[in-house]
Parts: sequence; C-alpha cells; structure tokens
Amino acid sequence: MADEPTPKPRPYSHAPRLSADGPIDLRAIVEGAWLELEVGPGRGRFLLERAVAAPEAALVGLEIRRKWATIVDERLGKRLLNARARCFAEDARDVLPRITNSGGVRRVFLHFPDPWWKKRHEKRLVMGELFLTEVARLLEPGGELYMQTDVPFRADQYEHAGLGYNAFEPAGDDAGSAILALNPYGARSDREARADTDGLPVTRMRFRKKA
Repeated sequence: MADEPTPKPRPYSHAPRLSADGPIDLRAIVEGAWLELEVGPGRGRFLLERAVAAPEAALVGLEIRRKWATIVDERLGKRLLNARARCFAEDARDVLPRITNSGGVRRVFLHFPDPWWKKRHEKRLVMGELFLTEVARLLEPGGELYMQTDVPFRADQYEHAGLGYNAFEPAGDDAGSAILALNPYGARSDREARADTDGLPVTRMRFRKKA
C-alpha cells in the first residue's frame, strides 16, 4: 500500500497564541508603565505607530486572522519592540473574559470593526454588551475606550451603545458628547490612513470609565 501523503501544515500554524484556556495576565507578557489593548489590529499600522508614539506603554493586540497576527508580531520583533508590544492570533470575544488585569488597562482601541452587514451575521459583531462589559471591567478608573468607523450607521450604533452603558461617560470634544474631530493618539490604523487619503469621513469617539 502506498504511503499516505503527509498532510500540509495549516497556514500560519506558528502564529503567536495565548494560552488556550485559563487566566491570562497581560503583565506577564509585556512590559511598560501602563497597559493598552487593541482589538483587531489588522495589518498593524496603529499598533506599530502607537509603540513609537507611547514608548512607556505596554501594548497587546488581539487579531483573529493568523496571517496578520503573525506578520504584525514579527514586525514588532524586527523593530526590537516585542518586550513591550505583542500581537496575538486570538478572537477577542474568547480572550477578554480570561484576562485577569481587572482595573489595570489604561486604554482599549477598536478601529473600524464589524464588516458584516446581514442580520444573520450579527452574532459575529465585536461591539456589543459582552465587549462593553469586559472593557469596563478591564479599564482603570478614568481609562479610555476609543472607537472609530467610516460607516455612519455603525457610528450611530456604537455611540448609542456607549452612551447607554452606565460604566462609561462620553469624553469627546464637547461636554456630553463622545465625538472627537481628530485622533489624539499619534497613530493611525491602515483603514484610517486610507480614509484620510481618499477624503472619506471618519467618526471617532471616546468614552471614559467613570471613577
């Protein structure tokens, strides 16, 4: 009988991963004066630029696509930033509840999420009550949740959800509003940069955890 062909390894099977189960302590993974978490870094431009703009921050990205998590984490390593900035191939919906750093994260970033439009895809949405509950648990008092999108109905959806969540207060340019005219973090996501180049409007909003 002929030997059976050796199965091909799964693409990017070497992607950086967190523990498959049990608690996750971000302080055991990255070093820095404070913690920041990016959900869905994609191609990683924001994470890479933020690591330069905030050299005292400890940064962790959670990217569901193995390819981009691998590429971004390798780019951080090549720039000698891996001691305080990492990107892992993980679904934030699974990982966030296992992070033990309650009240220990200064900022959470969510850039242009949820590119699914049909009702049957709503279960895949990142932004929702579970996400807000976990972010509220993780943020320190006064900590920030920053979100941006170029889809008007998503912007309305996210703003309404944030304003309706008791743990948060709006922290935009004007009192009582979450809307920011400009990105204040010295870093842009790939999609944000593309929208700026194409002249497309981006809605930016910031919420702060109540003390």
